[in-house]
Amino acid sequence: MSNFNRRTFLSSAAAASAALAAPVFAAPENPCQQPKKWDAEHNLVVVGSGGAGLAVAVSAAQNGLKDIVVLEKMPFIGGNTMISGGAFNTVDSKRQPKQKIKDSPELHAEQTLKGGDGRGNPDLVRKMTANSEAALNWLEEMGVEFKPNVYQVYGALYPRSHDAVHALGSDYIKVLSAQCEKLGIKILTQSHVTRVVREQPLSGKVLGVEFTDADGKPHAWKAKVAVVVCAGGFGANPKMRAKYDPRMLNLTTTNLPGVSMGDMIAPMCDIGADTVGMDHIQCNPGCPPGRKQRIVLHMHVERLLMVGPDAKRFVAEDQRRDVIRDAILNLPGQTGYSIIDADGYAVLNPGHVAGLKKGLETGDAWTANSIEELAQKMKLDPKALKATVDKYNAGVDKKMDEFGKNPRNLNRIQKPPFWAGFSGMSVHHTMGGVRINTDCQVLDRYDQVIPNLYAVGEVTGGIHGSNRLGGNAICDIFTFGRLTGMLLAKKA
Repeated sequence: MSNFNRRTFLSSAAAASAALAAPVFAAPENPCQQPKKWDAEHNLVVVGSGGAGLAVAVSAAQNGLKDIVVLEKMPFIGGNTMISGGAFNTVDSKRQPKQKIKDSPELHAEQTLKGGDGRGNPDLVRKMTANSEAALNWLEEMGVEFKPNVYQVYGALYPRSHDAVHALGSDYIKVLSAQCEKLGIKILTQSHVTRVVREQPLSGKVLGVEFTDADGKPHAWKAKVAVVVCAGGFGANPKMRAKYDPRMLNLTTTNLPGVSMGDMIAPMCDIGADTVGMDHIQCNPGCPPGRKQRIVLHMHVERLLMVGPDAKRFVAEDQRRDVIRDAILNLPGQTGYSIIDADGYAVLNPGHVAGLKKGLETGDAWTANSIEELAQKMKLDPKALKATVDKYNAGVDKKMDEFGKNPRNLNRIQKPPFWAGFSGMSVHHTMGGVRINTDCQVLDRYDQVIPNLYAVGEVTGGIHGSNRLGGNAICDIFTFGRLTGMLLAKKA
């Protein structure tokens, strides 16, 4: 549980993906039949060991709930949180005033709702933004170290994004897994939940889950307090993506293979769960078609310049993610380029630096001491790229960008060495999922609570609307994960 070697982690994910892909659309013979006997009974059963699942388990245990078990289908813990950029959006009463940034939970909620085209549930959004700083403080108290300055992560719209000090989202998983060991929370890997068991097909309370272990042996475990599903979205499942948006079928994904397969949504629907926003699917800069190495230069929009195959800019780099997605998909070859200078390189996370250096070997990234030399390596017109950078820098000096980039995000691209990489579009996040109330209880199609069934994180819908703001996913999983754990401890 404490081995976080990235190479082992990713190779294990790839090896597991084929085995896990097949059951996603395999319907159970009788989804409503109760098991003949329960093999074990626990107070709380959590499905999924990403940031959401571990947050629920740790919070519940810290507040007094005993006998908690986490079931994880993969051979490792952490889910997509483990490899995420890790940016956490929240109002911060300690850091933001030092940077003269005025913020409030109300402004965060307003921007979240507007950024999702008003399609998010206002009550869910306001609860998230009102409690997110407490979640940040909670993580800090357990040992997560955050960088002293906040910034505006790609697609966030405002400078309230926090980065963990060391390495992407894995910082969160390391700290939370250590808490699990300390608190006696059991985590079982290679335990693939296949069914959520309810008293009656569409009525009564949820009793527990059925799952198979690494040897394919079936188990039925009862949950006295609740089942909490934190199994992630369906961004790594092309067939399921295409069911709701056919454009998403052949795109690559930033998700780990085998993780975000959406394989807990159907079992919850089998017992009555309602869904919302399933066609809201987000893309981020990633591998262009036919390539495998993802280059991440876009996280800090204040240091980023994006150009197309003609070496000209085509969008404001601090726009909403869906706006940039559509702009890139409209380029020839549906592929653009991200460019930063030495100052941009200095703020990259270690995990992104490693990927960038790998890209130099694979031909997906380039570095040079002049813009003209960089253009030659990128196979772009050197004069055209130099003219683009010069024009951008002139706009920076005037604090007036031709594409409307916010003045606070304008910095010159001038300090060598310069770096560039491909920016295609990859499926990144699915905003749709099962519908929940503000206590994260799963709702049915009649707007009634399904007793003893909760869901947290990307498996849920209704928070982010049609477009998730960058940095709000980490905010979502830890804010609602912490609150759900507290609620379940009181319920017990």
